[in-house]
Amino acid sequence: MLLPDELRTALDAALARFSPHELSQSAGALTGRYRTGAPGEGPFLRTRADIAAYAAYRMPATFAAAATAMRQAAALTPGFAPLTQVDVGGGTGAAIWAAGETWPSLERITVIEHDANIIDLGRRLAGTSRSAAVRGTSWQHAKIKADLRRPAADLVTMSYALNELPEGERAQVVRWLAADAAMVIIIEPGTPAGYASVSAAREVLVGQGMTLVAPCPHGGPCPIVPGQDWCHFSVRLPRSSLHRRVKSGTLSFEDEKFSYLVATSHAWPGSEGRVVRHPGKRKGLVSLRLCTREEGLRDVIVSKRQGPVYQAARDVEWGDPWPVPES
Repeated sequence: MLLPDELRTALDAALARFSPHELSQSAGALTGRYRTGAPGEGPFLRTRADIAAYAAYRMPATFAAAATAMRQAAALTPGFAPLTQVDVGGGTGAAIWAAGETWPSLERITVIEHDANIIDLGRRLAGTSRSAAVRGTSWQHAKIKADLRRPAADLVTMSYALNELPEGERAQVVRWLAADAAMVIIIEPGTPAGYASVSAAREVLVGQGMTLVAPCPHGGPCPIVPGQDWCHFSVRLPRSSLHRRVKSGTLSFEDEKFSYLVATSHAWPGSEGRVVRHPGKRKGLVSLRLCTREEGLRDVIVSKRQGPVYQAARDVEWGDPWPVPES
């Protein structure tokens, strides 16, 4: 999953204002603070170097996760062409870039973010986009709370921010996200805690009468037993040489694991099932772990004797709908 060329160029230019040593130090300190501190992004981003390191550390991965979730949503809602987006807790704007790539119909975008310095960087990055909607994004400096006034929007997104809120406020914020929205997309880390937040949001949105589009094939109780497993997916993204230095990594890629949810106010049919683990592929056989509309979790073995179904199974990836939709 590649960043748009203009975003990659703008992000590298923003990072070039600081030495790789400064960025590596900030990235290391940020990692330590995130592991030991209380939830909340603001206190951890103390300097402009911290914010640049944060953008280098998280923006490519957030974009990749958001773009993957949005593409799954778009594939299942072919008539959905949003004109407006509100991105809540939007940071430096990764999700608006992903939405601009997915839905060229967008005309007006608002990002709600509580850190003014993050807004400054996000605005500078967005100003390089080829999308007029992304370039013209309105940046609202505010903390996330359910009584905050926000513009009405067709598409409301929240990436890696819900779990940062106090647990007692999350359900109310999710209801606020859904108010007057045609589609809500929530993304969290692909960890048990991230999935738990998404699962709780799922129940709230179903209770609000919204239809689940992805990844869930149904709106009934989730068949995953809490504490035994969690629903998450993965997307691979490349690292530039500068990003590898910032992250003190040697690999040219990384795998971002994430949990997500797409809900709509329109009764789209969704998918019959979804691949929820890496397919097991060996000679003549493909094994699939599925979450299905009718039977919940089930394991399916597809053999070479099944012809076109086997060929589809050979090509399917973790997170894809199953059966493969007809083109």
